[in-house]
Amino acid sequence: MVALADVLERLHVVALPMRVRFRGITTREVALIEGPAGWGEFGAFVEYEPPEAAHWLASGIAAAYRPLPAVVRSRIPINATVPAVAAGDVPGVLARFPGARTAKVKVAEPGQTLADDVARVEAVRAAGLTVRVDANGGWSVDDAVAAARALSAGGPLEYLEQPCRTVAELAEVRRRVDVPVAADESIRKAEDPLHVVRSGAADVAVLKVAPLGGVQAMLAIAAQIDIPVVVSSALDTAVGIGGGLVAAGCLPTLEHACGLGTGSLFVEDVSSPLSAVDGYLPAETVRPDPARVSALAAQADRRQWWIDRVRTCFPLVS
Repeated sequence: MVALADVLERLHVVALPMRVRFRGITTREVALIEGPAGWGEFGAFVEYEPPEAAHWLASGIAAAYRPLPAVVRSRIPINATVPAVAAGDVPGVLARFPGARTAKVKVAEPGQTLADDVARVEAVRAAGLTVRVDANGGWSVDDAVAAARALSAGGPLEYLEQPCRTVAELAEVRRRVDVPVAADESIRKAEDPLHVVRSGAADVAVLKVAPLGGVQAMLAIAAQIDIPVVVSSALDTAVGIGGGLVAAGCLPTLEHACGLGTGSLFVEDVSSPLSAVDGYLPAETVRPDPARVSALAAQADRRQWWIDRVRTCFPLVS
């Protein structure tokens, strides 16, 4: 049994500056756990309440104290991640993902229009990449249907990720469009992460290690899913990305590129940047550089905030 005092003793809180605003933030704070089995990461976004954040803490504890399973593949194809930037900025973003053949493009950004989304998607297509889009539940059903048609007018979409918030809405969109529908929040934020699959509301399952409670917990869910799985990050540091790469490396089949290249969104990370080779990253964990961890240490008040958060979430970890 892991003791709270031991977790707190092993805690490092870091603040990573970002190249562009993503999910409304320009600095990513996480708590790292330097454990006997490796490094874990607790990076639940600051607005998440304890019941949800506790899954992320469980993931970090599992990585720090529990050996990871053996992989069945040594490298993982990754997609480029294109934030809700202007179309003219797309080439610069894509340059940070050498060799990537697929790009996930953020759409439905508050304050932007469908025309902005179309322009961004077309800029990615102009670079020759396969396009998938992620709306983070930002559309109504009718808006999602209209967007699917507009965004696929210039070429195919690999899939439309989380176009609406609810499982029922996803199912309705899936009935009304020809574009495959992927579920993300409907899995990682659900009390029953398998409900969306059982409901026939998705063609692809996007699984993230941290919000699902760790590598082993994510793999247990993946084993019960009969649709293709894409492993993605939750704006993780190199530590969390390593866990995602191992998880993807353990899957019996992997049909799509994974969203595990988001380290390029950071100006600095806790280890040397993972370098993609021909669009692939190695399926292995990362050990942080102590000098980087020290240089990126959060301010004292923010460190205390994360310590208090761990104390609050720890009793909820199953």
